[in-house]
Amino acid sequence: MSRRGLITGGAVAGAAALAAPALAQTAPEVRWRCASSFPRTLDTIYGAAEHVSRRVAAMTDGKFQIRVFQAGELVPGLQVADAVQGGTVECAHTASYYFVGKDPTFAFDATVPFGMNTRQLNAWLYSGGGREALRPFFERFNTVSIPCGNTGAQMGGWFRKEIKTVQDLNGLKMRIAGIAGQVFAKLGVVPQQIAGGDIYPALEKGTIDAAEWIGPYDDAKLGFNRVAPFYYYPGWWEGALNLSFYVAKPKHDELPPAYREVLESACRDATLETMAKYDAQNPQALRQLVAAGTQLRAFPREVLQACYKAAFELYDETAARNEAFKKVYDNFRAFRDTQFQWFRVAENTFDNFVYFQHAQEQRGAAGEQRR
Repeated sequence: MSRRGLITGGAVAGAAALAAPALAQTAPEVRWRCASSFPRTLDTIYGAAEHVSRRVAAMTDGKFQIRVFQAGELVPGLQVADAVQGGTVECAHTASYYFVGKDPTFAFDATVPFGMNTRQLNAWLYSGGGREALRPFFERFNTVSIPCGNTGAQMGGWFRKEIKTVQDLNGLKMRIAGIAGQVFAKLGVVPQQIAGGDIYPALEKGTIDAAEWIGPYDDAKLGFNRVAPFYYYPGWWEGALNLSFYVAKPKHDELPPAYREVLESACRDATLETMAKYDAQNPQALRQLVAAGTQLRAFPREVLQACYKAAFELYDETAARNEAFKKVYDNFRAFRDTQFQWFRVAENTFDNFVYFQHAQEQRGAAGEQRR
């Protein structure tokens, strides 16, 4: 190599060596506080925000730090949207349907009764125009909402008494979040919105007659089986539950583009992580609950049909008086329709066949053991 080549090569190497620390020095230090709607004891759902915190720090060499606080440490769990909107905190981790009292349109960012399953909801949010449809709505609340976790299909909750007919719902006091409470109210239920950590004492004292939370893993942690014997399924109001990472819009706008990408990536990763954990943990938790005496019950078809009818009546009524709701609902329902047509062809036929075959095999094996 010529002397000129050596000099040129050395200069390039030296410039590269200097560039990395120079770029690192230009990356700003960002320190945010995240108010969670969930208690730390619910490690999976609360853990989604902690996962984001770890990933953001790791991808920015510690320059971007998010400290997560459990419900009640900074603000009550059901007041985190106000805290973000008002600038009390920079961000929050929550379920948007907690805030349907402000506007029922919030529900579409989480889930609605008889909506979509996890894959369908993710498809709508990420590739079907869902986030674009919701963005103008959240701007009214000075907030940017990023999908950040999913619980999958949930259970139908814990009841002190059996539900055999629609009439059994009349007068029932039930802890239920989101727009589902309005659907149940059409059938005589008295809905109560109570934060996760406060459900057990309300159920134990008889302040409420029933409560839904998420599924076996979290429900067992909260001890609901000790105060209500009947565990119903499916949670028709939550075929999936998208969790959200709220960011105060001015704070989001201040972030360097690279940091915004880091935050998006961390939230997307948390969605995969949360769903995987629930799918791994729920089967064993359900077996343990049943072994301990929990009585598993399916909602009667009559009840499901009444709830379905009430849900879509409510959507039509709400759309007629709320323009924001109508815009998002029209987008959501059109996408849901196409997803249902597709899933009936491949996914549903596959699932039904293999689940039926597995059940037959299990019954056969049980019969052999009895012989």
